[in-house]
Amino acid sequence: MASERILQFAKSEQLKQRAHQIIPGGCHTYAKGDDQYPVLAPGFIARGAGCHVFDVDGNEFIEYGMGNRAVTLGHAFPSVVNAVRAELEHGCNFTRPAAIEVACAEQFLELIPGAEMVKFCKDGSDATSGAVKLARAYTGRDLIAICGDHPFFSSDDWFIGTTAVNAGIPEAIKQLTVTFRWNDLESARALFAAHPGRIAAFILEAARTEDPEPGYLNKLKQLCHDNGALLILDEMITGFRWHNGGAQAYYDVEPDLACFGKALANGFSVSALAGKREFMRLGGLEHTDRPRVFLLSTTHGAETHALAGAMATMRVYRDEPVIAHLVRQGERLKRGAEEAIAQRALSAHVKIVGKPMCLAYATLDQNGQPSQAFRSLFLQETIRRGVLMPSLVVSYSHSDSDIDRTIEAIDGALRIYARALEDGVESHLVGRPSEIVYRRFNRPTPPGDRS
Repeated sequence: MASERILQFAKSEQLKQRAHQIIPGGCHTYAKGDDQYPVLAPGFIARGAGCHVFDVDGNEFIEYGMGNRAVTLGHAFPSVVNAVRAELEHGCNFTRPAAIEVACAEQFLELIPGAEMVKFCKDGSDATSGAVKLARAYTGRDLIAICGDHPFFSSDDWFIGTTAVNAGIPEAIKQLTVTFRWNDLESARALFAAHPGRIAAFILEAARTEDPEPGYLNKLKQLCHDNGALLILDEMITGFRWHNGGAQAYYDVEPDLACFGKALANGFSVSALAGKREFMRLGGLEHTDRPRVFLLSTTHGAETHALAGAMATMRVYRDEPVIAHLVRQGERLKRGAEEAIAQRALSAHVKIVGKPMCLAYATLDQNGQPSQAFRSLFLQETIRRGVLMPSLVVSYSHSDSDIDRTIEAIDGALRIYARALEDGVESHLVGRPSEIVYRRFNRPTPPGDRS
């Protein structure tokens, strides 16, 4: 069994105090914030190597989640780092385009056969918002239908206006987004019936924790086209995890537009809006039949070193069995974790969910209800055993021994979980529980709470 460690987070605590004074939320990504983790957690990471990270206090952890699923190969993966380093020798941003922009686009389109044009940017929100803008321009319609079962599409108003954290977003903007249910064609038909001639596009992830029903995605695409709308696939997570060609290749569907990011450059900031020429050309210079679309024009959108990182990453996917490794290690991890859960008689309270290459877990309380307090306890106890696992997302760098050590840590954490079910989670959790990101108000911080 993985031994429980006494961890010190003194440097993290000092940085935390400074960070919250000068950075809203204490960091630049809400999913990485203090409110998402227990009090006994590393606050700041100093470096990573493969699937291991080291915090500013020198503590080492096997990591899962891997930069919110952006690091698929492993931290500081040598061939990617070498490509980035070599490109930086020549500068990274110029007054005119660099040749690598063409080379990277060609390499990307070879992997995504359904796409005919691509434009690179820096984050997923830019890509999805660009897709929404193209759909509205092409159709002349304003409404966007988003999948209400999928948690995040963009930091921009058209999506965040649908969440509980919608302060500062005009009501008029909120009214331009409607929601449908994943894997439910009738909910899509109902939207078209309720808003005839007004919906520009449906946007969704192809899948999250389970596969769609056979034919669902193509039927949804046909339904969109029959009603004059476009189909947009958000491939931020599924791209370069489900298949080298994305979920669209895995499920045999060609969307009108698709958005990629995260794993595209193994953690370097590159995202992509790709799609059929018929739609993408509206952001170009040659067409004269329609108004121009000001599409994804950013100073840093094609930094050469990031594109070099993307090309190196795509080469690894092309030449090595990355997806097969993710599936194998995910299956190994899921099998071992579920065996430990069953042995602790906790199958009604801890569940492993998702596809092998993109696993997560659910933590339930005594009544079988989702519990942030029990999630925090589970995180706390795995952290004490040397594993940092906001999810169970594996990388190409996770070895058999890493998986085995993780299963041992999970088993040790489950022992505490079982006790907490009997005598109360507050008896075992240090400090406050974590929170959900989408909440309208913050809770007052209790006196003496270190976070």
